[in-house]
This record gives sequence, structure tokens and C-alpha cells, in this order.
Amino acid sequence: MKKNIFKLSTEQLKEIAESLKSKVEEGLSKENQEVQCIPTFISPKAGAEGKALVLDLGGTNYRVATVDFVNGKTTIRPENGWKKDLSIMKKPGFTEEQLYKEQADPIMEIKIDEPMPIGYCFSYPAGSLPNGDATLLRWTKGVNIPEMIGKPVGEPLVNYLNKQAGKKQFTKANVINDTVASLFAGLTKNDYDAYIGLIVGTGTNMATFINADKITKLKDNGNINGLLPVNLESGNFDPPHLTCIDEIVDASSGSFGAQRFEKAVSGMYLGEILKSVFPFDEFEDKFDAQKLTNIMGYPDIHKEKYVRVARWIYQRSAKLVAASLAGLILVMCSHNKEIKKIRLIAEGSLFWSEDRKGTNYKDIVIVDLHNLLKSFGLNHVKVDIDHMHNANLIGSAIAALS
Repeated sequence: MKKNIFKLSTEQLKEIAESLKSKVEEGLSKENQEVQCIPTFISPKAGAEGKALVLDLGGTNYRVATVDFVNGKTTIRPENGWKKDLSIMKKPGFTEEQLYKEQADPIMEIKIDEPMPIGYCFSYPAGSLPNGDATLLRWTKGVNIPEMIGKPVGEPLVNYLNKQAGKKQFTKANVINDTVASLFAGLTKNDYDAYIGLIVGTGTNMATFINADKITKLKDNGNINGLLPVNLESGNFDPPHLTCIDEIVDASSGSFGAQRFEKAVSGMYLGEILKSVFPFDEFEDKFDAQKLTNIMGYPDIHKEKYVRVARWIYQRSAKLVAASLAGLILVMCSHNKEIKKIRLIAEGSLFWSEDRKGTNYKDIVIVDLHNLLKSFGLNHVKVDIDHMHNANLIGSAIAALS
């Protein structure tokens, strides 16, 4: 491939941003839209105090930790959580009971002195319930446990854990996704006008706070007011200016027509895009973003054509993320003209990856986002992008204690 079909002009990026803005507005006004905009009915408490068990179930990894907030100080035990590879949950035929058992094993090793709440960071599409639990809407990232779809995520796990322990060790589970956890973690600094949580790793998604009166689909839900955390589920955004290669990746994905933005951006799919450019070449079966960045970083040991196309794919991913952020900020600023300073907590290995021979991912995002905001007349809006250690654990603990 000589021509860079993945290149996006400023005008195209602006069209993508405007399309995302329009889809977010649709998601705020109607249910089951392309960008769902799922409100989370948990109001995070400033200066949370107390102790919680935190569970973090991502695309392939699982972490367990206790988080203690005392006088504004956060203690996480162990420091980065107990980690467990749960890629087995992608195995065909894997059941709900097996998932609970896998999750329970490390929890049973923890000494619980008194009953505590659980903050459950559940990184799959789920609809928030008024009691803090959430209902699984669908699986993504190659997981499929059909008997769990449409059911609450937290309560059955709490019941399972208490039954295994033979006593009531856990009082409740407040369920949020990783994007909302990052959003909550950002609140540890309170001198910003607005906040965004962003994930660009195995999958991709965004979250922010939206005033309830702008979420018009909630008008029949009674007396809900103030700022609500909203999980966009932006991975399902179908942006303009995708390519014929994206069509091939989508058609072979097993989820045709869904998660189009994620399939163009996230670490799970970037390798598939490269493989689809060279359909007659041999690649490893599992070919993710880490292997893509290795090709870019070590050009001497890879074919020149692979290095060139890998960098095009990598750069386009970052530019698409910048455009989506610009689209979300357009929505936020249309709701509140006073927004001038935004804190963005970014999580995910792809977002913080490095191109040893070129421009790092986050730097591409920063430059393009700045340029897009300027082109939309929002050059007065400053976005601070932070990498917060254990954002998922801290944000989930805040949710548990709220």
C-alpha cells in the first residue's frame, strides 16, 4: 500500500467531531441510540471517608484491592491490587457461575474485619440502576456469557460472596465502568470546571458529568437533578471517513455493524487492521496494539511496508480520539459556557504507548485536540490530560462510599 488511506484532514476530523456531538445529543434525548449516553445514578461524594473492597474487571485482567480513605489520605492494599488473568472468560461456553468462582478466589484470601461495601469497576456496557447496581446490556471485547445479559451485575456477586463466606461480609455493590471510575478519580483535584474520563486500551470509551436537565430522556424519572455521571459508550460511535479496510475488519469481527469507532481505534483491533491491509501475508493470530507498536519501534527487523502502514494506523487512532474528545467538549461547552479548564483522566495502555521512532500517542492527541478546539472557536478551553496511578481503584472506591 503506497497511499495512506488512513490519513484524515482537519476538515474530516472536524466532521467526525461534529458527528459525535450530534450522536451524543441524540443519546441524551432518546434511549438505545448509537451513542447510548448511559446515566450513572451515583453522585460521588467529595472527600469520601471509609473503607471499601474494589473489584476491577477489564478486558482480560481482574484486580482486587481494599481502599481506605482517612482524612483525605488514600491507602490501597496491596498497592496495585491482587491481579489475575481472566482471559478465560472469553472461552466459548464460559458460565456465570464460573465467572463468580474466578472472581471470588482472591477475595476469599482477604481478612474482612467488618462488613464493607464493594466498588465494582465493570468495564462492559451496563445500565445504571437507582440503587447503585447496573444491568448488563451486552458483552464486548470477545466475551459472551448470555445468561448474564439483562440481569444486575453487582447483587448476584455480593450474594455469591456472602454465601461462600458463610456470613454477610459485603453490604452492597455500587457498579460503574472503567470510564466513570476514571471520571470519579479526577475529582481528587477540585479546581477544574469540568471533568472527562477516557479509556483507550483494549477498548475505548468516554464519560463526563452532564446536568440532569440536559438528559431529556430522564424527564419521566421523577426528581433527578444536578450533575450526573454519563457513560457515553462511545466505542459504538460510527464515525464518517472510515475506510474499506475498516469494512473488512468489521465484517470479520463477529459483531458486524457494532463498535465501529472501537474497531478503528482500540488496541484489540489495530493489529487486525494491519493484517487486513496485507491479507496474503502471515501474521500471528493474536496481533494487538503492542505488537503494532513493536513493529514501529524496531523498523530494522520488520518489513518497511509493515512499519509504514503500522504508523499510519497508530496515528489515525490517536487523531480519531482527539476528534471524539473535541466533539464531547463541544457538547459540554454548549451546556455550560463558563467551562474553561477541563481535567481529563486517561487510562489504557494504548493511550500512554510510545512510538520510539516517531510521535507518542498522547502527544498526537494533545496537538490535534488543541487544533480542533481552536478551529471551533474554543481556544480558551484548556484541557489537562493526566495519568493517575490506580485511577480505577480510587474511582471505584469513591463510588462504593457514595
